[in-house]
Amino acid sequence: MENNNISRRDFLKDVGIGTVALGAAAAGCSPKGSRKDDSQAGKMELRTNPATGDKVSLLGYGCMRWRMKRDENGRQVIDQDNVNELVDYAMAHGVNYYDTSPAYLQGQSEEAAGIALSRYPRKDYYIATKLSNFGVFSREGTQEMYYKSFEQLRTDYFDYYLLHAIGRGGIPAFNERYVDNDIMSFLLAEREAGRIRQLGFSFHGMQSDFDDLMKLYDKYHWDFVQIEMNYMDWKHADPRQNTNAAYLYEELDKREIPITVMEPLLGGRLARVPENVSNLMKTRDPDATVASWAFRFVGSHPRVLTALSGMTYMENLVENVNTFSDFKPMNEEELEFMDQLAGLMAEYPMINCNNCQYCMPCPYGVDIPGIFMHYNSIVTEGKMPLNKEQREFRKLRRNYLTTYSKAIESLRQADHCIGCHQCIEHCPQSISIPEELQRIDQYIEKLKQDTL
Repeated sequence: MENNNISRRDFLKDVGIGTVALGAAAAGCSPKGSRKDDSQAGKMELRTNPATGDKVSLLGYGCMRWRMKRDENGRQVIDQDNVNELVDYAMAHGVNYYDTSPAYLQGQSEEAAGIALSRYPRKDYYIATKLSNFGVFSREGTQEMYYKSFEQLRTDYFDYYLLHAIGRGGIPAFNERYVDNDIMSFLLAEREAGRIRQLGFSFHGMQSDFDDLMKLYDKYHWDFVQIEMNYMDWKHADPRQNTNAAYLYEELDKREIPITVMEPLLGGRLARVPENVSNLMKTRDPDATVASWAFRFVGSHPRVLTALSGMTYMENLVENVNTFSDFKPMNEEELEFMDQLAGLMAEYPMINCNNCQYCMPCPYGVDIPGIFMHYNSIVTEGKMPLNKEQREFRKLRRNYLTTYSKAIESLRQADHCIGCHQCIEHCPQSISIPEELQRIDQYIEKLKQDTL
């Protein structure tokens, strides 16, 4: 909203102000009537892990965004019946890779996944979970987390086990979490014993951080690596926070290390693209959904073992199953088209929030991801009030204030952030959360006072 964004006004004007075509829920569903019927689903695309022979579904289930509800005591709990229904459909349609963590969904994700998956023969699915020892670095506390995951997931081995979100802080942070407490030696012994079939890590960080982790390959022999990969981050990752996925992919590919992909839809942002971008997609393929373009981009890279989607609703799951069934990789011309779209979208002044919820709960009740998602949706839809000279400024101003009040409860709005900075260490995108909240709050105050 300050001078660094003024140069983008003409761009926003040129691409048009309107609602997002094909916008949908965060996990990537399309509007009613736009997806294929379930009966048209073909055979799920499988990728072979060369080290194990595992036939892994190219669509993996990310167990981070399952639906929550209130129990009889008013506590937020996972809707287990809904999870069972989703898992049943996924299993019936060839989805066999399930990724969870002790940190997901207020610590409830592993248990919910264990309940749903244990109804099937263990050989029919692959479990991926993580050592999410954020802030708990002692050997005893870390091992307790490890052993509890077996109990929660109702299994006696993990197919894919990850060191969770390493990279930030470089090797010193890695050593503090896993080396100084001798946990790496413990995990290597667990892999040797077969309780961990494949050992890897999920990465967030700068290129130098990744290079340092690759230098440890000979010592630890990473079996696989999970990276944030999508057509935006391929070449347009924020260099202050992340590494271009193209670089990560190339480094892993030349070492023949299998890749699992997180955030193929950037927390749903690539299912809710600006209208001009969705129109270009529609011109090329009227039947393809916005989300399917993003998934096809990721799946077209052969080193990718599976692409995770946090599918909250059945329509998300059905659509994504259709995309990855009888899968059609992109050709070079289509990949170039995606690069052009990424260049267009990079012009939008977005907050790089993927709605992962790692920053929650805020000790002061601020709905951090909700505020960022509202802001991003306004920008994406071309409804950002910029100044009084803007066409339909009054309408856009009223719309922003009205939708903000409806989306975010008054006691959870940005003005309640006190700048305690407790959220920053948990953000895998390294967003300066208090500063962004303050910026949004100041912007909203200007809208209210009509001084923009």
